[in-house]
Amino acid sequence: MPKDDFETLAPVSNRAGREVVHERESARPASSAPDPTDKTAGAGQKSSSRRGLSLKARAIGYLSRREHSRQELRRKLAPHTDDADALEQLLDSLQRENWLSDARFAQSLVHRRAGRQGVRRVVQALRQHGLDDATVSQIGEVLQATEFERAQAVWQKKFGQPPTNTKEYARQYRFLGSRGFSAEVARRLLGEIPYDNV
Repeated sequence: MPKDDFETLAPVSNRAGREVVHERESARPASSAPDPTDKTAGAGQKSSSRRGLSLKARAIGYLSRREHSRQELRRKLAPHTDDADALEQLLDSLQRENWLSDARFAQSLVHRRAGRQGVRRVVQALRQHGLDDATVSQIGEVLQATEFERAQAVWQKKFGQPPTNTKEYARQYRFLGSRGFSAEVARRLLGEIPYDNV
């Protein structure tokens, strides 16, 4: 059996006249197993491999996964540079080259969320991502026209039948509100409050 440079064969005790069995014994220094609680152990290796990426390569990597708003991309790239002017120039360049588009980001966000969230939640998300007020209000108006139908679809999927008592009414009403649908739409959809017979 061939040995590598770091291994030697060590005899194992001879039991009751059987032939001598050899086990491999390594002369390499024992490497300590990584401590699973040490969060910094792999960080150096991971960051050193990513440290070589240019700011533009990082930006294109983010944008190739999904659309980002300018503000969101700025926030993600800021920790990787000390030069704020260079970052702004890069963002301008990405917009000129059509890699970065707030309009495309808005369309993507609306497409992902409008089917299950009300106008209020979608508009809030657009504002959090730094989109301009004109774009946000225009999208809000378009979504407002279909809010009742979208609320009805979400409600139908979750509940399917109208509330039969005040507790169930409150539960369904809160659900619609938590999804960002207006109080008016929730009342219109759920109808009159069914008062319990006491």
